[in-house]
Amino acid sequence: MKVLLINGSRRDDGCTYTALSEIAKELNARNIDTEIYNAGSMVLKGQVNDAVREVKEKLGQIDGIVIGSPVYYASPSGEIMMFLDRLFGAAEAELRFKPAATIASARRAGTTATLDVLNKYFLYAEMPLVASRYWNMVHGSKPEDVAKDQEGIQIMQKLGKNMAWVLESIEAGKKSGVNQPESEERIFTNFIR
Repeated sequence: MKVLLINGSRRDDGCTYTALSEIAKELNARNIDTEIYNAGSMVLKGQVNDAVREVKEKLGQIDGIVIGSPVYYASPSGEIMMFLDRLFGAAEAELRFKPAATIASARRAGTTATLDVLNKYFLYAEMPLVASRYWNMVHGSKPEDVAKDQEGIQIMQKLGKNMAWVLESIEAGKKSGVNQPESEERIFTNFIR
């Protein structure tokens, strides 16, 4: 099994990366492979098409996904929003039913709004949400600060354990003959007449 962790920060090795690394450690300890993909910095450089193409190609080899974003102006980074808009437009079918989680990294406020915005992508694509024991967030201005956020680090570790459990449960279900629901044609209601 494998989980793709997507870093929506402009900084490849900043606070969001530090939080994602804690999740990856827990997954790796349970024999689940991980990859941290730095989408935010690619989008910042104008490489959004490359980032979407590269991640779309990876979707066939992953079983779960975690999206991480720093908080800018009380919401996710513009880079991760652009990336996710494009990715979910191009690869929603490949994402459907993959367990997913989001994390937010902030100096202070805006984390719950960030999580809310990011989680909506998963809900639209019928992706089961994986939770920790509290809001999936860390606090700090630099990676060293995040490492000192004991509660935040514990939340990331618990999220990794919970993601592993969900993936293992799905795998066990498949082996027992439990099939995922079939996709249906969507009905769109237009409220404007």
